[in-house]
Amino acid sequence: MSRVTVYSTASCPICVRAKTMLDKWEIAYDEVMIDSDEAALKEFAEVTNGARTVPQIIIDGNPVGGFSELTELHMDGELDELMQQD
Repeated sequence: MSRVTVYSTASCPICVRAKTMLDKWEIAYDEVMIDSDEAALKEFAEVTNGARTVPQIIIDGNPVGGFSELTELHMDGELDELMQQD
């Protein structure tokens, strides 16, 4: 299991952008498609404290937000710090 989980839907272009960035930064992630799996949708609601938008990115079980927040973490150098922690 990866340390990063991306909750997304099949029709979300911002989800694609977030996953493309993670791929570019060579950060492994698990993708959970919430539009085709009722159990995944329930998990999404619980893990993200009721978030209503995708993508939602979780690192080590902690919600960090969506694409904008992921990009901000990267630009501030905090994403590298998070990924270096064990």
